[in-house]
Amino acid sequence: MNRIDPDAETIVLRGRCVVEGTAEGEALVTRQAISGWGGIDSRTGTIVEVRHELRGVSFAGKVLVFPGAKGSSGWSNAFHLTRSLGVAPAAMLFNDMSAKIALGAVVTRAPALTDFDRDPLSVIETGDWVRVDADQGIVEVRKKKATT
Repeated sequence: MNRIDPDAETIVLRGRCVVEGTAEGEALVTRQAISGWGGIDSRTGTIVEVRHELRGVSFAGKVLVFPGAKGSSGWSNAFHLTRSLGVAPAAMLFNDMSAKIALGAVVTRAPALTDFDRDPLSVIETGDWVRVDADQGIVEVRKKKATT
């Protein structure tokens, strides 16, 4: 089991706020864009897209770190349902801003940031503990402890 290293240095990223708020949680990272409509199960927050590297993994309560959205404008509806059912990500950090992801982030109401000073996909790993302060545009990352 991976635990957060209490002695780990905190890595700080700065980005542009898309949705205000603060949240923290375990990171779930993918280098693949996420398809909202047909790519996620809105009832469970699980990625169901057949060829996605996170197929079968739920983002519920996690800090979702991903490049951006793909697919139709149904993205916002699919993510809105995750919020209403209590299985939305705690926060979203993404690189590629588009209308569909902006609207999806807004209806999800999870703190969201983009336009970072460093690529979050090169800094954050699944299992790291991440604190997002979208109001200030700050992401603090504590690395998970390596398993031996």
